[in-house]
Amino acid sequence: TLLAELTARRVPFVLMNRRVSGFPSSTCDDIRGGELVAEHLWSSGHRVVSVIAGEPYASTAVDRVAGFVDRWQELGGDIPDSAVVWSRFDTVGGRDAAEEILHDTARRPTALFAVNDFAAIGAMGAARSQGLQVGKDMAVVGYNDTSLAAQLPISLSSVHSPMLEIGRSAVQLLLRVLNGEHVESIRLEPTLCVRESSA
Repeated sequence: TLLAELTARRVPFVLMNRRVSGFPSSTCDDIRGGELVAEHLWSSGHRVVSVIAGEPYASTAVDRVAGFVDRWQELGGDIPDSAVVWSRFDTVGGRDAAEEILHDTARRPTALFAVNDFAAIGAMGAARSQGLQVGKDMAVVGYNDTSLAAQLPISLSSVHSPMLEIGRSAVQLLLRVLNGEHVESIRLEPTLCVRESSA
């Protein structure tokens, strides 16, 4: 892999926004981000939820899904494996995943958690095409709090990942690595921005 090659060649590096065990990284605490969404949807009264999980190779997707599912189960909720649909991170991937979820009429969720905003936007489109009103008939929550999220016709609830701080921390870690220091990975705290799509 690239990381093993860089290590073998003694190239100093720090991962940013992705984590791999054994390598220094600056990331958002994506497990906590998933937990925040579970807590929000549970306290809003939702009991049947599904997850648009993103790409299984990405630590961000894996951590966000794990945080959500584990917390949902701790709260007393049930979420079968079939309710977690892995997809691409873009709007088409989100739409396709949401259509697959909504096609299962035996278990139609009242809320969807998409592990990034673009997939969430695709899911909102799929819900609308099924005659569902986002924010009333179905809640949708995304992740990353992109600038687009608050500007949509139905503003999107989303987990805010502190990207500026992640970048600054990564630079500080890299400077320490260049100085020959041993460094520990940094995980920064996310916050949930609740908007119309899940209010």
